[in-house]
Amino acid sequence: MFFKKINKFFFYILAVGFLSTSCSHYQIVLKGDDAVAKYRAADSLYQVATTTGKKGKYKKTLKLMEQIVPVYRGKPQAEKLTYMYANTFYNLEDFVLSGYQFERFEASYPKSDSVELAAYKSAKSYYELSPRYSLDQEDTRKGLDKLQAFVNKYPDSQYREESNALVKELREKLEKKDIKIADQYLKIGQQMGSFKPAMDAYENFISDHPGSVYREQAFYGRFLASYNRAISSLPSAVQERLINAKEFYSKYLKYYKTGELKVAADLILLDIDARLSGYDEITSEN
Repeated sequence: MFFKKINKFFFYILAVGFLSTSCSHYQIVLKGDDAVAKYRAADSLYQVATTTGKKGKYKKTLKLMEQIVPVYRGKPQAEKLTYMYANTFYNLEDFVLSGYQFERFEASYPKSDSVELAAYKSAKSYYELSPRYSLDQEDTRKGLDKLQAFVNKYPDSQYREESNALVKELREKLEKKDIKIADQYLKIGQQMGSFKPAMDAYENFISDHPGSVYREQAFYGRFLASYNRAISSLPSAVQERLINAKEFYSKYLKYYKTGELKVAADLILLDIDARLSGYDEITSEN
């Protein structure tokens, strides 16, 4: 037992000594002027970080790289260093800088063996910047453009399938944003009595997102908004707008004869027909 304690203590002393020496060496290289030593240290730390996934190693690597990337520009080591620099930002989840640095790599080294992966990671960086659907979607649109450009440029890429999945995800996020905006216009219309903005928003959604999972909701929403607009109109405009609402029902029915919202749409249609029959009775009496 005594010897085991001695061995553990001895191992601990060695480990502390090694770490202290390693840290001291890193600080000496970092503060020194030897670009070659910095490059070697950065390369070594980068390989360890890649193997272990430890962000602390990437952070140390980055401090060295920031000093030597300008120094090595135009030199044979620049291609490798530039890629590692971009990938370090990527692994530190600084996607603004990784997207930018991978773009620079792709532009600077178009014949590199790593150019396709760099292009993919650049596009993926912009994807990672996309916020939840309720926020401004400028970054989502940028990510969508970047990913689509990657797929178009590298149609046979091993990353094509994943890129297409990311494209689909971002498109659905934009669709969700737009359908929620249209739904909000409908709610405002119910409070304020103005349904034309909701009708226009649903109309735009149908035009902009022809393959959307929310397409039925948009067709139904347009029909509902037009119905509400009709029944809240001045008496002189009600009949014409009820007839217009029936046309929107027909357009809904064209695509969704067995749709999830058909029962609700049919109930609205029954009320429209009942209201229009009242106009027919007045006409026959006259």
